[in-house]
Amino acid sequence: MSQDTLVSVVADLREDEALQIVKERLAAGENPLMILEASRKAVVIVGERFEKSEYFLPDLVMAGEILKEIAELVKPKMELVDEVKRVGKIVIGTVQGDIHDIGKDVVTFMLDANGFDVYDLGIDVPPQAFVEKIREVKPEVVALSGLLTLAFDAMKATVDSITLAGLRDHVKIMIGGSQVDERIKEYTKADAYGSDAMAAVSLAKEWVGGT
Repeated sequence: MSQDTLVSVVADLREDEALQIVKERLAAGENPLMILEASRKAVVIVGERFEKSEYFLPDLVMAGEILKEIAELVKPKMELVDEVKRVGKIVIGTVQGDIHDIGKDVVTFMLDANGFDVYDLGIDVPPQAFVEKIREVKPEVVALSGLLTLAFDAMKATVDSITLAGLRDHVKIMIGGSQVDERIKEYTKADAYGSDAMAAVSLAKEWVGGT
């Protein structure tokens, strides 16, 4: 069964079929990250359909529920090595107004696996919650995730809030999402954007002086 099959089934919101495919793939020993990547691609399609008014808010909620169920199946298979040396702290979250978390979850896993202490604030996170967490844990890096175009304003508002709180000089900020590019990076005043999970890891390592 191809990756495209899972992508289309999730994007079409066929819950039972999607979960059955995931169970079969996990039983066959497939890398959980491949399943999460297929889910991420499906989320991109769901977001595009929402932007075109082909899907509406209940459909987004339904997609979110399917992805949560997939994540619950996949995460037990994603065991981390406890001995990985910790190299830095990162606060991550999906910005206010956006409820997508598969892309964020993949990035969180990869950062964790590469030695970062990751503080995941979840989805639909208001700017002030990022500010409060930065004050609490003093991370080197903040990662803002968002799928929908409406997330761009929320990313900018979050960066602005961090600046107003006097914390901007203490953290590097990266943004990520399928529609994020250099133009959005400039708009939000982030330091960089990551095109995928490995790009996020590379940026984080560069910023904290890791290898």
